[in-house]
Amino acid sequence: MKKNISIFITLLVAVIALTGCGTKEASIDKKIVIGVTPVPHTAILENVVKPILAKEGITIEIKEFTDYVTPNLALADGSIDANYFQHIPYLNNFKEKRGLDLTEVTKVHIPPTALYSDKISSLEELAAGSLVAIPSDPTNEGRALLLLERAGLIKLADTVELTATPADIVENPKSLKFKELEAAQLPRILKDVNAAVITANYAIEAGFKPAEDAIIKEDATSPYANVLAVRTEDKDNPVIKKLAEALNSQAVKDFIIEEYQGNIIPAF
Repeated sequence: MKKNISIFITLLVAVIALTGCGTKEASIDKKIVIGVTPVPHTAILENVVKPILAKEGITIEIKEFTDYVTPNLALADGSIDANYFQHIPYLNNFKEKRGLDLTEVTKVHIPPTALYSDKISSLEELAAGSLVAIPSDPTNEGRALLLLERAGLIKLADTVELTATPADIVENPKSLKFKELEAAQLPRILKDVNAAVITANYAIEAGFKPAEDAIIKEDATSPYANVLAVRTEDKDNPVIKKLAEALNSQAVKDFIIEEYQGNIIPAF
């Protein structure tokens, strides 16, 4: 009798454990927490992706970050399930330096990095010795310098690309000076410099329109598309796949084209 009771209790505990696991998996399959920087990521998710996923019985919770470091750390430690704010070169650089097991799932849009100024309206007006502000974070700093190089303002050493810093400038005909700042600060200090290279999300958030206000900017050939990123172990999670499909839907493409009028460019 005692043996039967023991077997019954063992089976009951096993059933409860399995039921608990099943509930957890079901919960994960129905909700995903995604980290973003505000513009345009939140608008795309709120206005287009949420309704698409709701029809699949999936909800998303959006967490906004104001920097480029925390969203990857939060993803790695499990605070969020995915993020959508960065391009592949930045992701690769970040995860290699921090030893994180993250991966991209799909490209969504190109936010063109551009040169802005409230003092000049053309490159010809950029005087010798001008102070130019650029992002200080890895890859976006190199991206800014590559933009200036393509415009003929500087020349970088042949061995550097996205890893470039001002120390890698080998030719600087206008003797430009560079101020390295956190990307989010650049729109706010524009009045204190001659020009600044600003990433599109922070530029648009500050009221700039890259298609109209930029002196020079990246175009549709830019390789720096923002991507959906996850922990590598979750890349094949069904809800992640549904999220990726929604982000690459015709509805999202139409929204980007209509809402941002060339200031943000679809990458699919």
